[in-house]
Amino acid sequence: MRKIALFASGSGTNVENIINYFQNKEIANDYLVLVNNPSAKVIEKAEKRNVPVMIFDRKMMNEGQVASKLAEFNPDLIVLAGFLWMFPADLVAQYPNKVINIHPALLPKYGGKGMYGHHVHEAVVANKETETGITIHYVNERYDEGAIIFQATTPVKPTDTAADVAKSIQVLEHSNFPVVIEELLNK
Repeated sequence: MRKIALFASGSGTNVENIINYFQNKEIANDYLVLVNNPSAKVIEKAEKRNVPVMIFDRKMMNEGQVASKLAEFNPDLIVLAGFLWMFPADLVAQYPNKVINIHPALLPKYGGKGMYGHHVHEAVVANKETETGITIHYVNERYDEGAIIFQATTPVKPTDTAADVAKSIQVLEHSNFPVVIEELLNK
C-alpha cells in the first residue's frame, strides 16, 4: 500500500476528494494530513475519515517537527492540496520528485507568491482571459516553478465572474488531481 502525506491550509475539498477517490482502490489507503491552520475545515474532514492529522506552526516547521513526522510516516508521495506556505527547500531536497502541488491556473501564468485561490481567478477575469485551467507540478524551492506534470483547461466566458471561474477550476481539480496522483504512485 502506498502512503500519501497531504498538506492543506483551508477547507480541504481536494484532500477529501483524494481520500474518497482512493477509498475503493488497492493502491493507497494510508494518509497523513498536515495542516498549518488550526481552524481549517480540512481537520474535521480528515478526522471524520479517521485520518491522522498534524497541526503545526512555523516554529514546528523550522525546528524539524514536521520533517520528523514525515520521516516517521515515510510517504510515497507528498501532495500540497491548498497549502499556502512555501514548502521548505530542505524537505524538497529530502523527497526529490515526490512533492507535488496543484495550482488553479495554467502556469507559468498567474503563479508566484500571493497567487492562490480567488486572487488567481480575479486576475484571470480582470485580464479577460478566454481560458484558464489547472497545473499539477513538482515542487521546487520557488513558488509554482517546478516541472509541470499535467495541465487541463476550461473556457472563460466574457460574462464569468471570479466565482464562476472558481467553480470551473474546482471541477477540473476534482476530476484530474486524484487520477494524476494515482499515475504517479503507479510509476
